[in-house]
Order: sequence, then C-alpha cells, then structure tokens
Amino acid sequence: MIAVDTNVLLRYLIKDDQVQAEKSQKLINSSQKVLITDVAITETIWVLTGKRYQLPKDKIVDVIHALFAEKNIQFEDPQAVWYPLKDYVNAPPIKVKGKTKQADFPDALIINKAKRYGQINNIKVHPIYAFDKAAQEIEGTKEP
Repeated sequence: MIAVDTNVLLRYLIKDDQVQAEKSQKLINSSQKVLITDVAITETIWVLTGKRYQLPKDKIVDVIHALFAEKNIQFEDPQAVWYPLKDYVNAPPIKVKGKTKQADFPDALIINKAKRYGQINNIKVHPIYAFDKAAQEIEGTKEP
C-alpha cells in the first residue's frame, strides 16, 4: 500500500498541472492500494469548495462517490468518511447573522470522527461541542 497527500489527490482530480496529473494518475491507477487519510480528504474538499474552484455541494458529493468507486483507493476509515458525507448532504440550511449557512464536510467529519471514536472504544462521546451554528444542526452536537 502507498499513501498520497492532498496535492497528489488534487492533481489526480482536477488535472490542472499536466506533469503532476500524469504522475498522480500513474500512482492511483497502479497495482497497489492507495491510502487516503481523513486529513487528505478533508483538505481536498476544503480546496475544492474554496475561492479558487468553488465546487458546489453536489459536485463534492460526486467526487467522494467517485473516489469510493476507485478500485485502488482505500480510505483511512471509510465509515468516518461515509457518515459525514450523509450529514454534509442532509445538513439543513440555517440563518446566521443574515446569511444562509450549512455545515461543511470538515465539520461533519470532526463530529463523526468523535462519534466513531466512541464506537470503536466502546465509550460514550456525547455531546460534541461546537460554536459553529450550522455544525450544531448535526445530530449529537451542542453549543458550549
């Protein structure tokens, strides 16, 4: 198994640098399994939704689904990515200081990683505190 960082994953997805994109393609399409850590997927989504690329939520969901479909890709903890994706998709929009906002994928990942930690270690992790009002819409969170 090999692992790739955020930049390798981004070049694979957006192909904005031909040389690096080709190298990324070779790595990810090789005969070895490719580990994508929770941090790498979170940073990737952060970049894709940021000012430069501004991918909408539905396209981010498509990207994650496509990565799950790749035969060589292995997520660090697939459930810790799958459950946040569900929360990210289903997060209700709320008004915060006059603006409509929804929980983003990193918020959902943080919350679901905490829940998953509890499951794996057979301990109760509840509530999960967040100042972010949109993140508080995800089940199990609460304002401090």
